[in-house]
Amino acid sequence: MDFNLTPDFWLGLMKIIWINIILSGDNAVVIALAARSLPPEQQRKAIMFGSGAAVVLRIVLTVVAAKLLALSYLQIIGGVLLLWIGAQLLADDEEGEGEASEHGNLMAAVRTILIADLVMSLDNVIAVAAAAKGDETLLIIGLAISIPLVIFGSTLMIKLMERYPVIILLGAALIGWVGGETIASDVALQDFASENHWFHTACAAAGAVIVIGWGKLSEKLKGKEEPETPTT
Repeated sequence: MDFNLTPDFWLGLMKIIWINIILSGDNAVVIALAARSLPPEQQRKAIMFGSGAAVVLRIVLTVVAAKLLALSYLQIIGGVLLLWIGAQLLADDEEGEGEASEHGNLMAAVRTILIADLVMSLDNVIAVAAAAKGDETLLIIGLAISIPLVIFGSTLMIKLMERYPVIILLGAALIGWVGGETIASDVALQDFASENHWFHTACAAAGAVIVIGWGKLSEKLKGKEEPETPTT
């Protein structure tokens, strides 16, 4: 691995940093939403585990992402999965207390982060690989840069969500928007999307609305199912 520090190298590195800043935001939102209800110590673990696993996934995806995106209906499935995750994260209020439930919630949070990041990292990986233009050094640096960005972004988002709860709603809507975009980008819909330029935006907007509506409905249903505590 040669470090050829030419102007093209630095230009490519700047492109990768910019791509990571833009595309790591939605990943940070997912991690923050999944970890927001955990105790502070559990939050830190969820952010570290989630961010670390995200980078491992991106390394794997770098090899297979282009081939995966060429498969019909895969992005539709992934997009629907993101809609479900967004709705569940919005509906999840603080549940359970104590060490046992904390451990379970941590594992559930990390699992949610992994599934969402698997779907949401495809665009990131392809964009970074394109900017690297086959330069392994740039590619590795690009993947490494995403770690602190996601960790910092997730930590900041949790603090903002605690102070401004409306950001939870906006974050869930963002996941829905990305889910809708993912569905619209599927190979099977490529011809229709190219002939109807409104389709991509319409799917994204519909995804955001579906997540908010689905999440709020699930929240109400959960509230009805909870047994009332008998008074003595």
